[in-house]
Amino acid sequence: MRNTGITVLYLLFACLSIVGAQEYNVKSPNGKLVVTVNVGETLNWKIDHDGTGVLQPSVIAMQGQEMRATGKEMTFGKSMKVSRAERKSIKSTFTTPFYKKASVEDIYNELTLKCKGGYSVQFRVYDDGAAYRFISNRAEPFLVKSETAEFNFNKDYKAFIPYINDNRNGERYCYSFESYYDESKLSEMVADSLATTPLMVDLGKGKKAIIMEAGVEVYPGMFLIRNNRTPTGLQATFAPYPLQETIGGHNRLNRIPTKRADYIARIPGTAREASSSNNARRTFPWRVVLVTEKDTQLADNDMAQRLAPTCRLADTSWIKPGKVAWDWWNTCNLTGVDFKAGMNTPTYKAFIDFAAANKLEYIIIDEGWSGKESLLEDLNPDINLEELVNYGKQKGIGIILWSSWRNAITNMEQSFAYYANMGIKGFKIDFFDRDDQPVIESVEQIAVCAANNKLLLDLHGLKPYGIQRAYPNILNFEGVKGLENAKWEPIVNNVPLHDFPRYDVTAPYLRQLAGPMDYTPGAMTNATRSTFRAINDHPMSQGTRVHQMAMYTVFEAPLQMLADSPSKYMKEQECTDFIAKVPTVFDETIALAGEVGEHIALARRSGDTWYIGAMTNWTPRKYTIDLSFLREGNYEAEIFSDGINADREATDYRKEKRTVKASDKLSIYMAPGGGWTAIIQKRQ
Repeated sequence: MRNTGITVLYLLFACLSIVGAQEYNVKSPNGKLVVTVNVGETLNWKIDHDGTGVLQPSVIAMQGQEMRATGKEMTFGKSMKVSRAERKSIKSTFTTPFYKKASVEDIYNELTLKCKGGYSVQFRVYDDGAAYRFISNRAEPFLVKSETAEFNFNKDYKAFIPYINDNRNGERYCYSFESYYDESKLSEMVADSLATTPLMVDLGKGKKAIIMEAGVEVYPGMFLIRNNRTPTGLQATFAPYPLQETIGGHNRLNRIPTKRADYIARIPGTAREASSSNNARRTFPWRVVLVTEKDTQLADNDMAQRLAPTCRLADTSWIKPGKVAWDWWNTCNLTGVDFKAGMNTPTYKAFIDFAAANKLEYIIIDEGWSGKESLLEDLNPDINLEELVNYGKQKGIGIILWSSWRNAITNMEQSFAYYANMGIKGFKIDFFDRDDQPVIESVEQIAVCAANNKLLLDLHGLKPYGIQRAYPNILNFEGVKGLENAKWEPIVNNVPLHDFPRYDVTAPYLRQLAGPMDYTPGAMTNATRSTFRAINDHPMSQGTRVHQMAMYTVFEAPLQMLADSPSKYMKEQECTDFIAKVPTVFDETIALAGEVGEHIALARRSGDTWYIGAMTNWTPRKYTIDLSFLREGNYEAEIFSDGINADREATDYRKEKRTVKASDKLSIYMAPGGGWTAIIQKRQ
């Protein structure tokens, strides 16, 4: 990936030695967003946006300890002495071939404060947000004991809080990163309860502030807790470094820490032999506050890409995004076949046949093909992988294998090379369920080893944090309350406990800010709120058929699943044909309409063809879609909309074809839990 059109302005000056605090101001390129940095006994920043106080003074610091025998304590951000300040204005563009658009503009103003003590603090201010990070150039390695990152607000705003609520075996920091959103005031945030990011604060009058992180490398991920110093503030917390682990969790698939250190990270010094990886380890993660004036800006936001490390793979030509026929959600429920369906060779040949017939790229063989302890031993005797790989090659279909994280890293070099030589195309690696420093290090090692063997990756039990740009063979992450939750959703007073359609129109604005998400859409058995039931072996979805179909445009996933059974898709071929035609990466994205938690409408372009997806919560909606984004000429629109009876029979839909042009406006209706979707193709 290359940068183009870079304009850089350096303003270098030595800071005068004065008594009292020093103040620095950095404005966004459009002048609306202003970051004020105060340097003194403590370091803090505040953010204002066009007359709105977004972030009140919030402390920034990092506490460490040298790893030498003396163990001298050190602090970044306390009693700072700035030796030099550097300012830049950057306007650049970089290509993004595995993303929702072909390229991303990176336009910002930057301030870097170079400080005595061997570190710098860098601030970047964009039109839609601001971020800072620490940079260390200390020669000797050190421990990070803790990091202070506050996010203080001046009012008791409503927030969308993704709490961590299913800690594994009592280990506070073991979590799958799958959270519903609790909507409450900041002051009502549960004391000491961890939340993950992104977390949204509603500033009123359409403005939103979103706290997130980006560019995490060889450092633990950030959680948020209530700031006990102020009732309307949040502060970061981090998983301590694990010292001892045990095997446990679901089916003993997790590595669970049993003892943690009194520090969160081990940082190498600059005296080590230089390399791009070591350099990155001395650049700490970005702490980010997005500021938007309307919710559609969240639905098409590039901050995570802008602040991620650049691509480290010299050759990405072998990376092929695509769609996947997946077995686990539908429990291999095949009908009309002459063999017993299950974890066996005939079943996966049927999946390959289905994928080939519908021009999908891959199938996944999920848990059950390999042993509990190794990817090379105790294999399922009912599955002949070599036979399946050869059958897939004949049909043009690649095979991806499931693995737990703990198994994947056991003899990883040997295992990855073995299966790559066999012809396997990638691994879906599951049950990370942590993001402390060793896990983040492990993910990079996995990405490098996989890339060396030209293997794709889909990571579960983990949220994206920027590594997908550095290693684009990581096509997807889970970290989302996906369709799998429909298999065990509790029913209370005859309705589901959780509101899936509301979550479905919240995650694209918030969770998707961090990167792609493996929601695994595509249910063909669909239910209204009152008719939904959780049935593990015969699962269904909340909301309408077209709600599910629209997900293929709305949800970002370069490796996108078809979660239901091939037999059901073949019985619903009209819907399947449509789903199969939607790409998984795009050249352009436009957010047409929407409000967090209420509804969303997105248009995405691939070549000359546009794909539109719209979804609503349980509130039915009518609105108009303006087609002015189309270029000149006539287009044919293939449209799926909720049927007239979709409010009582959620599988009901209507298909139509019509000629449209850029001057047209389409009136759409979405039933409760409904959707609307279209493919608009230019006529030849």
